Amino acid sequence: MKKNERKLRDEFPKCCIHESSYIEACQIGDGTYIWHFCHLYESIIGHSCILGQNVMVASTNIGNNCRIQNNVSVYEGVVIGNHVFIGPSVVFTNVLEPKAMQVGHRVSTIVHDRAVIGANATIVCGVTIGNGAFIGAGAVVTKDVPPGERWAGNPARRM
Repeated sequence: MKKNERKLRDEFPKCCIHESSYIEACQIGDGTYIWHFCHLYESIIGHSCILGQNVMVASTNIGNNCRIQNNVSVYEGVVIGNHVFIGPSVVFTNVLEPKAMQVGHRVSTIVHDRAVIGANATIVCGVTIGNGAFIGAGAVVTKDVPPGERWAGNPARRM
């Protein structure tokens, strides 16, 4: 057994965390699976979640029973509710006016319970995705999405 694998098993005995992942200062609920090459720090992850390969979670909260597919970064300021599905390669932004040499103004993004975000969608910071909303694959979400609505396109609009 490798050193990191032993540390993860001791710290999170009721989770399945691949040895190639790094977990720093996190709370992780029972029954959560974290796959290859993930990096989580200063976050709270609910129970029974699945985080696919190469997921990064930074200083945020993720609810219970969520599925985050491969290659997703969940930055500080993004809050994810319960029973949320986030497809592969979804992009969350967290800075309104990015600048190379200084930290821009960070804005929160809220993804409410039971929302579904399709593969390769981009969620611009500051929006709220309502309870049970559905975002189509490849959509670019620049406005709040009301509960239960289906949005797609670039820029995303109600379907």
